[in-house]
Amino acid sequence: MPAITTTATATALRRRPARVACLAAASAAVAVSLTLPAHASERPAEATASTQEVTQQVNESTTRTAVEKATDNGDKQADKQAEDPGRGAEFDDDGKLIPIAHDEQPDPVPASREEIDKWIKEALKVMDENDIPGSYDGIYSNLMRESSGDPYTINMWDTNAHKNIPSKGLLQVIDPTFEQYHVDGTKKDIYDPVANIVAACNYAADKYGSMDNVNSAY
Repeated sequence: MPAITTTATATALRRRPARVACLAAASAAVAVSLTLPAHASERPAEATASTQEVTQQVNESTTRTAVEKATDNGDKQADKQAEDPGRGAEFDDDGKLIPIAHDEQPDPVPASREEIDKWIKEALKVMDENDIPGSYDGIYSNLMRESSGDPYTINMWDTNAHKNIPSKGLLQVIDPTFEQYHVDGTKKDIYDPVANIVAACNYAADKYGSMDNVNSAY
């Protein structure tokens, strides 16, 4: 009996380290499970949600950029239109005139004979003060041929239009000519009737001797 007891005790002692090791492993597993975040198993789903959010943000940013760009372009167009009130004129994003076919040119809207008469007489006063030749009849006949008396006429179809220097106003003057022949004392606005007439007559005097010598496109 003592020998058997001793053997059993020895066997139990031999098994104790293995049991301790198992218990230690189990305890470690429990400890690990307790220290893991509750949402650790949900990370893939969370990552997917995060990706969707980023994609949505990118799409929203792209949409905002497109809207802002369109708004900017609209503002540029409005600004250009405010700067250049040519009848029916449209401009691209770079501020360049968009040419059209000849038969699409808007019909002129003539001023009254009283208004035209007033403008020509005011122009003649300025011309007289600056020794620029020209007569009432010479101005009137050219003015009616060129613009039908519409101070906001702009040619949107000829070669000058395609070069982005369209003819403008009562006597159809291009911007470079207006700038070169503009006369002090008149407005620096090519569509202003008096300024347009005086600059055109100043140019005609330099090139043809007088607006009275002009009977066609000049």
